[in-house]
Amino acid sequence: MTAARDIVLEVNGERHALRLDPSAPLLAVLRNDLRLNGPKYGCGLGECGACAVLLDGRAARACVMPLSRAEGRRITTLEGLGSIEAPHPVQAAFIAEQGAQCGYCLNGMIMATVALLGRNPSPSEAEIRAALAHHLCRCGTHLEILASVRRAVRERAT
Repeated sequence: MTAARDIVLEVNGERHALRLDPSAPLLAVLRNDLRLNGPKYGCGLGECGACAVLLDGRAARACVMPLSRAEGRRITTLEGLGSIEAPHPVQAAFIAEQGAQCGYCLNGMIMATVALLGRNPSPSEAEIRAALAHHLCRCGTHLEILASVRRAVRERAT
């Protein structure tokens, strides 16, 4: 552990000035200090994807990312995508297709989909599967998740 220092984070469009250890995992800061519960603690090793956030529009594993690597970058969590009243189109597609069972993986699946569509608005089936390949769903809701992503692609295209 290193000594705490002043760190400014931009999370969901808001600036947060914090005094923290720069080696602290971003996930711990998001959940514990900023009270954002979208990103989940899954494996703690960056393997399952439950902790995914967008870092400058790209999916990143917050459980293994030191706070210092997120400083000065635009961080978006699930809470920053949409609201209950006005969900993000990807969130709406997951709701419409019932793309969750227990919902634990949902954060990572949605964030990976938003990142994918940000760089490729019309991905192929293979590209969709590749984008989700390292996001684990323990409930076996893979077919509904894939249907949700396909719906988000279709609805984004219209």
